Amino acid sequence: MVESFQLFKSILVASITPFKTKHGLLCVSLGIRFYVKYLLHCLLQTLSYIMKKQKIVGLPPGAIVYTGDRALEKIFIHYMQYDEETIIEEDYNNHDDAVFQPLHENKVDWYDVRGIHDTRLIEEMGKVYTIHPLILEDISDIHQRPKFEEYERGIFIIVKALARQEGIGEVKTEQVAIYFREGMVVSFQEMESDLFEPVRRRLQAKSGRIRGRGADYLAYALIDVIVDHYHNILNGYEDQIETLEDRVMVEQKAVDKNKIHQLRKELGFIRKQIYPLREAMGKFSRTESALVIPNTIVFVRDLYDNMVHLMDTVDAYRELLNSVYELFLSEVSFRMNQVMQVLTIVSSIFIPMGFLAGVYGMNFEYIPELQNRNGYFIFWGVIATIFVGLLFYFRQKKWL
Repeated sequence: MVESFQLFKSILVASITPFKTKHGLLCVSLGIRFYVKYLLHCLLQTLSYIMKKQKIVGLPPGAIVYTGDRALEKIFIHYMQYDEETIIEEDYNNHDDAVFQPLHENKVDWYDVRGIHDTRLIEEMGKVYTIHPLILEDISDIHQRPKFEEYERGIFIIVKALARQEGIGEVKTEQVAIYFREGMVVSFQEMESDLFEPVRRRLQAKSGRIRGRGADYLAYALIDVIVDHYHNILNGYEDQIETLEDRVMVEQKAVDKNKIHQLRKELGFIRKQIYPLREAMGKFSRTESALVIPNTIVFVRDLYDNMVHLMDTVDAYRELLNSVYELFLSEVSFRMNQVMQVLTIVSSIFIPMGFLAGVYGMNFEYIPELQNRNGYFIFWGVIATIFVGLLFYFRQKKWL
């Protein structure tokens, strides 16, 4: 809002200058209209936020209220049922067409829901598969932090998926909720993009061990794909930091300073997402639930190690950015010292020259040296001698 006020102020100031022209009044009018529209937009956003909060406040635990901005017009449900030999897939493009299949022994049922604004669908799935009301509440609340929770009938995990837009340089999060129990996994994605396409391809191609494992391993595989996105995003930062460091050594620009600040801010945001996820994966790796077999625990421990590595990587990149920023300031200071050194040398050379010129430029009637026929040439000889002598002295001191 402050930035928009500054923009409005600049428009108003720019319009006051040519106010005497026929376009001045139009500029003022456009500036006022722009700011009024922005104020109305902020007011509507504030009211929307307050209304969402009011919906939550006072409701009983387990109330299903969607707290985000609707990202999709409709939901998309992908259903897979598989075992080591067979696989069945079905797609549903709306709530009414969805058919919730009964669970089968020795098979894994996976419902992948994209779009969590349909609270009626979440409530219906909760009733069909007896999912705890607190889990349903957390699924529809996009402001949950990553966590791992054990319930009597199943295990619930919330993960934050990251995406970075290269052109804008902005890191965005998407909440992913995963619930699993014996023979069933339900995943909820906030956005339309399919984060779990690699897992789906592995199931279809019957590659690896995933088709022969249970629901706990599928839940691990889903989280592992999201963690792989973290690695890809951080690899991009490494290249940018190295480029910045090389550029700062050659030339210091304000845009580089802004870039350093932006990257530090983004890495700080990523660290806030990794830290609770690392804690959640630590709980996952130490769980004693009968829903997670020991063979899966081994892979979850490796996932936890990856989270620790990610945290260390983020901290290392932040330290490296701090070093680049200090290098930037040092180079700017060094360049400034060089400029001041040159200016000081020039001033040191011209101070005695100015003194002599001031002495012989005084308006006294009798100055002996001025009566000398060769006084003018002697004056310039002295000036040249001082100039050459000071240059030689500065070179001897290695100041030049």
